[in-house]
Amino acid sequence: MRTIQRVLAVGALAAPLVLGCAGLASAQGGLEANYGAGQFLADENGTGVAGTSSSVTPDGAQHTDFYVWSDDTGVTGAFTGAGATWQNG
Repeated sequence: MRTIQRVLAVGALAAPLVLGCAGLASAQGGLEANYGAGQFLADENGTGVAGTSSSVTPDGAQHTDFYVWSDDTGVTGAFTGAGATWQNG
């Protein structure tokens, strides 16, 4: 079940980027699409923060996601980023 949830979550996060890139092919300059979400948690088990963002502009597209978690065993985290730029005309 976790695998299915992860696949659905990744698909939901990637959808704005994919749709933005598809629409960009016919864009007439100046159009832009952005998406961002984040979460913060602090309780007796530890502290953490996570976020994701996607952006599509006439100059390119990018996607980033990250998390940082800290508890009594230490600090852990990860970051993923991807992007592309192009010139129109």
